[in-house]
Amino acid sequence: MTGRANPDELAVRVRQRFAAADTPVTPAAIVSAVRAEPDAAVLGDTALLRIADRVHDDLVGAGPLAPLLADPQVTDVLVNGTRVWVDRGEGLHQVAVPLGSVDDVRRLAQRLTATAGRRLDDAAPYADARLPDGTRLHAVLPPVATEGPYLSLRTFRQRPFTLDELVRQGTVPRPVAPVLAAIVAARLAYLVTGGTGSGKTTLLNTLLGLVPATERIVLVEDAAELRPVHPHVVGLQARTSNVEGSGAVGLSDLVRQALRMRPDRLVVGECRGGEVVDLLAALNTGHDGGAGTLHANTPTDVPARLEALGLLGGLPRAALHAQVAAALQVLLQVRRGPQGRLLESVSLLLPEGPDRLVTVVPAWVRGRGLGLAARALGALLRERGVAVPPILCTAWPGSAGPS
Repeated sequence: MTGRANPDELAVRVRQRFAAADTPVTPAAIVSAVRAEPDAAVLGDTALLRIADRVHDDLVGAGPLAPLLADPQVTDVLVNGTRVWVDRGEGLHQVAVPLGSVDDVRRLAQRLTATAGRRLDDAAPYADARLPDGTRLHAVLPPVATEGPYLSLRTFRQRPFTLDELVRQGTVPRPVAPVLAAIVAARLAYLVTGGTGSGKTTLLNTLLGLVPATERIVLVEDAAELRPVHPHVVGLQARTSNVEGSGAVGLSDLVRQALRMRPDRLVVGECRGGEVVDLLAALNTGHDGGAGTLHANTPTDVPARLEALGLLGGLPRAALHAQVAAALQVLLQVRRGPQGRLLESVSLLLPEGPDRLVTVVPAWVRGRGLGLAARALGALLRERGVAVPPILCTAWPGSAGPS
C-alpha cells in the first residue's frame, strides 16, 4: 500500500468486483465494498462517498454522463460515438467527458436501455426508453449508426415550472400570463405547438398545473413526460410490441380507454398519428378543456399538419376541419431562440370561407402585440364567465372587460 489511494483504480476494482460477483447493487453495498479496499483506509468520508457515487453511476446509473443529467441547466445530452454535446438552453456545445472506448459507450447504451425494460442489440439496433428518473433516451447502435453508438437523452425536470417562473425567465410576457390562465379557467381546448425542443411539454406541464384541484386530469402519452403539479392526475402510456411483434398498445387505444375513466381534462401528450381523430371525437362529445402538443414550425402549418394526421386516422379533409372547428379553440405557439424558449403567439382556430376550412388567426404575437382574433378570444372568455385579461380589454373599445 502506498499510503495514497488512486480513486480511478479503486473505482475500477470495486466495479469489477460487483460485475464478477453478480450481487445486488445497492448504495450501502457499494459503500461497504469501497471501504473494504486495502487503500481506502486513507480516504476521508467525503472522498469515499464520491467514489461510491461514481461506482453506482457506472453500475446502474448514467456513468460519466450522470453529472450532466443532474445539472438543472441541461436539457439535452447527445453522444456521437465518444463525443458528447450538451444543451443548456443556449444551443449545443461540445464538452469533454471520459466515456472510454466505443465498446464502453455501447455497453452504457445497452445498460441504460435495459433499465427501462427495452432491448438494444444487433437484432434490435435502436430503442426508445424512459429511464427511472424520467429522462428520455433514444439509442442507435452500429452499423445503423454509421459513426455510433448514438445516444440522445432529454432530461426530466422533477418539478414543473410555475407560470410566474416562466414569466420571470422571459418565456411568457407578464401581460400575457393572465391570458393563458384565463384559457385554462374557461375550459377552452388548446394545442401547444412548435418545433422539436421548443418547450411544448414545459408549457403544457405548467398550464395543467392551473387546472382546478376539483378536476381529474387523464394523460395519454407515447412516452410519459408530463408531470403537472396537480392532486388528481392519472397517466396512460403507449407500449411497443415485444420481440414476437405482439402486445403493442397505441395512443388511439389509450384515448378510447381514457374516455371511460371519467376525465375532466383529457390530454394527449403529443399528437403524431391517427389518434388525433379519437382526440377530436372526444373533445366533441362534452370533454371540453382538453389539450395536447403538436409539432409545427409555424401556426399556419397547423391545419395542414392536422389534415395529414386526420388522413392517417381515416378522416377526410372536410370532416377533419369540421371536427377541429367544433373541438379546438386555441393554439399556443412556442419557439426556441438565442434567448431560450419563448411563447411566440396565441391564436384562434376559426372556420372561414364557403368551405368552412379552419384557419389560424392570431390574437397576440410577440413583438407585434394584439392580432385580429384578440376580440374574439375575449368574447370566448366572457361567454364562459371568465374575466377578460387587461391586455385583451384594449380590443374592446370603451370597455374595461367583464366584472
